[in-house]
This record gives sequence, C-alpha cells and structure tokens, in this order.
Amino acid sequence: MLPEELTIDVACKLLSLPRDLGKHPESGEAIEANDGRYGPYIKCGTDTRSLPAGVSPIQVTLGEALELLKQPKQRGRAAPKEPIKLFDVSPITEQPVKVLEGRFGPYVTDGVTNASLPRTANPEEFTFEAALALLAERAAKGPSKKATKKKAAKKAATKTAKKASTKKAATKKKAAAKKGVAKKKS
Repeated sequence: MLPEELTIDVACKLLSLPRDLGKHPESGEAIEANDGRYGPYIKCGTDTRSLPAGVSPIQVTLGEALELLKQPKQRGRAAPKEPIKLFDVSPITEQPVKVLEGRFGPYVTDGVTNASLPRTANPEEFTFEAALALLAERAAKGPSKKATKKKAAKKAATKTAKKASTKKAATKKKAAAKKGVAKKKS
C-alpha cells in the first residue's frame, strides 16, 4: 500500500486488526485475520496460513479463510511425512520402529536413535531385524561430534591470545619510553 492511498477509514480498519472472521465449522475455534511480521495471515487455533498476494486481512472472508486452511502449508515446517514402513515396538526404547524418508535419504528410527539406510538397501523391503541391528550399531557409536563448535571455540581463544600479546607489547613499549625519558633528565 502506498502512503498516498491510505485513508482514515483504511487506517482505522488496520488498527482494528486482528479481525474475527467467525468459527471453524469442524473444530469450533475462532478464525482471525491479522497482519504480522511476515505479512498478512489467518489463524485458527495454532494453525496459520499466509494470505496470497493481493488479499488483504481487512477484506478476506470466512469462506476464503476456510479454503486456505484446507491447503497444506507452503513455507516453513510442513506436516510430517508418512512412514515408508512401520515395524513393531523397539525392545530398547519401547517406541515403534519406522523407516522414514529424510533430507539425506531413507533412515530408520526408534524415536531416540536415527540410522541411515545403506545405499544398496530398498526401504520397502527392509526387515525389522535389520532395522534393530542398524539402530544398535548406530547407538554403540554414540552421538555425533560437531566440529563447528570446536572451530568457534578455537577462533575465540586465538583472538583473546592475540589481544593479550598486543597489550603486553604496548606496555613494554610504554615502559621503554618512560626509561628513555628518565635517562635524558638525569
């Protein structure tokens, strides 16, 4: 919206946001239209959807809001995907063992430990025993170590060491300069 297009009526409507559109017919929760940090959106309980370009939170209707809420989220965290394969409960964690599709390929999880499937393995044909063996092997290795934290700590230690050495050099120069001034006076 351009500043020239802003009228007192539009300004009052914007200040009255969030606007109640009505109740969701299935859940009974209130649906609100609002303008937020990342643009206009609608909210029903904890579920939110961004309004498409050109649709104002002042003009959106309950029907349009219900249609948007039916659609899956476009940005951010999407709804979790269905497991490729679901097994029995793990004897160790007492949670179901699942084969899931992840960012880096298929993996098996028992809710605590995740283990990547070998590249040659077919996720649909993977067995419960093979999944338990893979999870046990991964759990025995322990948590992965992240090198980025070590690098950051090392950089910080190097910076403080450099500061300390430059301070020592500066104090030595000052002391030498004072001695030189003291010798000239005598």
